[in-house]
Parts: sequence; structure tokens; C-alpha cells
Amino acid sequence: MVSCPVCDAEIDIEEEELDEGELLTCDECGADVRVVSVDPLELEAIEEEEEEDLELGEEEEEEEDWK
Repeated sequence: MVSCPVCDAEIDIEEEELDEGELLTCDECGADVRVVSVDPLELEAIEEEEEEDLELGEEEEEEEDWK
């Protein structure tokens, strides 16, 4: 089991299925977290500003794919 770095609740996902850079959401507190390392497993909370930047980057990629 994986623990949320914000509230320490268990996030229901198998550790073996995680990849670096993967984004998860804690069901307990709603925090968005990123997998920083898989060996050893390390998660970090994503700040709101950083979330917006990630979303904008994804939108730009989708626009480029569309063109």
C-alpha cells in the first residue's frame, strides 16, 4: 500500500503498478500527489500552481496533436 504524503491515509493502488511521474489522488483528503521515485517509493504533494501548469501543458499537447 501507498500512503498519502499529506494525510498519511492509504492510497489503494499496487506499488508494482506505479511509474515515476505518475499522478494520483488521495481518496481521503483529495490531495494530488506525484510519484517521485519507485525504488524507494517516494510521493510528493503537488501544489495548486504546479497542477495548473501540468494541466496547461496537457492542453497544449492536445492542441498540437489536433493540428
